[in-house]
Amino acid sequence: MDLVSSMHISASGLSAHRVRMNIIAMNMANVHTTRTAAGGPYRRKVTIHEAAPFREELIRARSSEVTRAERGVKVTQIVETDDPVRRVYDPGHPDADQTGYVNYPNVNVVEEMVNMMTAVRAYEANVTAINAAKDMALKALEIGR
Repeated sequence: MDLVSSMHISASGLSAHRVRMNIIAMNMANVHTTRTAAGGPYRRKVTIHEAAPFREELIRARSSEVTRAERGVKVTQIVETDDPVRRVYDPGHPDADQTGYVNYPNVNVVEEMVNMMTAVRAYEANVTAINAAKDMALKALEIGR
């Protein structure tokens, strides 16, 4: 694997984790949203990541020789979880049902913060890998001097 390939792989990781952080931020912003356009409370969303070729022409040219090192990552789906909603007794709330309970989103702020920290660490790891590849390329250029 060459330096450019490693940079492409890390760049795909940066992109995927940026999307993941945006979805986590959306979940946290809607932690108290009891009514959406769909009619119910906000549903927590998660990203589904999948290994993906980063250079289509390389994959087509050597389809039998594709290795894991020649792949990257991408977000294939953003799905709503089917975790149960939180029911809170609040008869004065405009979205309360006949028994006085309000359905709140299935978002746990602590869990979302842990997910955000994990995504940030993965993002930082990819930035470090890109910087290391860049430094190696610069050192290789200095050899010829």
